[in-house]
Amino acid sequence: MIALSVNGTTYHVEVEDDTPLLWVLRDTIGLTGTKYGCGIAQCGCCTVHIGGAATRSCQVPVGGIGSAPITTIEALSGDGKLHPVQRAWIDHDVPQCGYCQTGMMMATVALLAEKPRPTDAEIDAAITNICRCGSYQRVRAAIHAAAEILAAPGDKAAAR
Repeated sequence: MIALSVNGTTYHVEVEDDTPLLWVLRDTIGLTGTKYGCGIAQCGCCTVHIGGAATRSCQVPVGGIGSAPITTIEALSGDGKLHPVQRAWIDHDVPQCGYCQTGMMMATVALLAEKPRPTDAEIDAAITNICRCGSYQRVRAAIHAAAEILAAPGDKAAAR
């Protein structure tokens, strides 16, 4: 039995230690917002936060996580309001097929926590998720917009 803290809830799961976190999240816990893409940590569809760091969950053995808190896309919005990154994604029409978007948003949230106003070069270096639809220009624009919202005084951010 392994205890995991996911989105503020503790789950006790009975899986092998080497089971990838992605499959525990999707199949055991039932949080399907985190997507399977390549299975080799290249595409980024499976990105979640482990201890605040954007991590590709398809290659993380669940037995090695310990007590680090895990955050999935399901926890970004709250109180009926979208996270500023989610809002910017919609405002800039980022998703086309949408499959990679949950992982890309999770990577973006981690980037903006580390670099509140990233340059295009910093975005390109940090957001290495693969989008088959090629919406990279809109992703970059949405990241800049989310950075503005997050950096704004409380009333502007709250209004979103």
